[in-house]
Amino acid sequence: MAANNDSGFGPEVFIYADGACSGNPGPGGWGVVLKCPEQNLVKRMSGAEPETTNNRMELTAAIQALRTLKTPCRVTVVTDSRYVADAFRAGWLRNWLRNGWKTANRQPVKNSDLWRELMDAMAPHRVEWEWIRGHSGHPENEIADSLAVEARLRYERR
Repeated sequence: MAANNDSGFGPEVFIYADGACSGNPGPGGWGVVLKCPEQNLVKRMSGAEPETTNNRMELTAAIQALRTLKTPCRVTVVTDSRYVADAFRAGWLRNWLRNGWKTANRQPVKNSDLWRELMDAMAPHRVEWEWIRGHSGHPENEIADSLAVEARLRYERR
C-alpha cells in the first residue's frame, strides 16, 4: 500500500484495472474502478477497441485510469495481469529500457507504444503495482472485469 506521508503527492488512489478480448487478437474492452478513500470517490470507466489483444487492453485500462488523475497522487494499481504487474515488479521494463526496447532475446518488445504511454501517464505520480489472481472473488477486480467485458460486448453489438 502507498504510504500516507509522501510530501508533494496528493491523495492516495487505488486503481483496479482489467482487460478482456474476444479472440486474441479480436475485439477488446477495458475496465477500471478508481477509488480515492480520502475524497470518498469511486469512479468506473471503460472502453473498447475493434482489433486488439488482451495485453493491450490490460495496458490501456491502466493508462486511461492514470490519465484521469488531475494532480500527482500516491497510486496503487491492482491488476490480474502478470504481464503488466511483472514488468514493474520483476524488472522487465527496466531491462527493456536498458536494452533499447528489446527483450532478453533481442526481439522488439511487444506493445512498446503502450508501455511508453503508460510510463508517461505514471510520471506525475508515485505508483506501486499489485498483482491479484483474476476471477478469485476480489470485488473491485470482478467489477473491472465486468466493465471490460460489457464494453467489448457493446462494441460488438454496434
